[in-house]
Amino acid sequence: MADELYENPKLAALYDPLDADRSDLDVYADVAAELRARQVLDVGCGTGTFALLLADRGLRVTGVEPAAASLDVARAKPGSERVRWIHGDATALPEMRVDLATMTANVAQAIADPEVWEGTLRGIHAALRPGGHLVFETRDPARRAWEEWNRAATHRTVTVEGVGEVEAWVDVTDATDTSWPLVAFRSSVVRKATGETLTSDSTLRFRERAEVTATLTAHGYVVDEVRDAPDRPGREFVFFARRP
Repeated sequence: MADELYENPKLAALYDPLDADRSDLDVYADVAAELRARQVLDVGCGTGTFALLLADRGLRVTGVEPAAASLDVARAKPGSERVRWIHGDATALPEMRVDLATMTANVAQAIADPEVWEGTLRGIHAALRPGGHLVFETRDPARRAWEEWNRAATHRTVTVEGVGEVEAWVDVTDATDTSWPLVAFRSSVVRKATGETLTSDSTLRFRERAEVTATLTAHGYVVDEVRDAPDRPGREFVFFARRP
């Protein structure tokens, strides 16, 4: 079940305006070019920003997303007919043979349940052609990013067409020794014209580099490289895994 942030139509409609800077996706587009990918599977495609970016570059893209409201936003965007959209997750994909599968932003960490994570890795492995790559990022737990997730540090105000002024922020709700490696947080959004407050509770799993490498290897991948994120140096691991 997807978080309200992606499943609630009111929140899904505000996702792009509240996260307008998606320069992080340029890095993934460059990776697709580096790997000479022509067919790409975008796992957890959300509102379709990355899938459409790749489609604009002439790639054949499949976007899979469990939140129907986010997919509705994606399908309403110009050029959406060039992308194959699937409502679901990577544990149950139709047959395909892609050159590259991606999990951008928080997608890998949002798959918090170990069984679902392993099912996701199996599903993606089956969807890759031999020699195809899985590329994704996950935060380095040593950087303790959640310590910056509070209202003072994350508060922002944007004006959204048809909605008016919107305030948003994030607060950690559980990052204790007993919850680790899970970190829970609440996203709050206030539509100032109506005074309506919308909230969404989310949980991310922080995996150590060795743990990620071990699970990838156990599911048949070869880990070719672990890079630094060029737009967030020292904060994340970017895994390049390959189906032999």
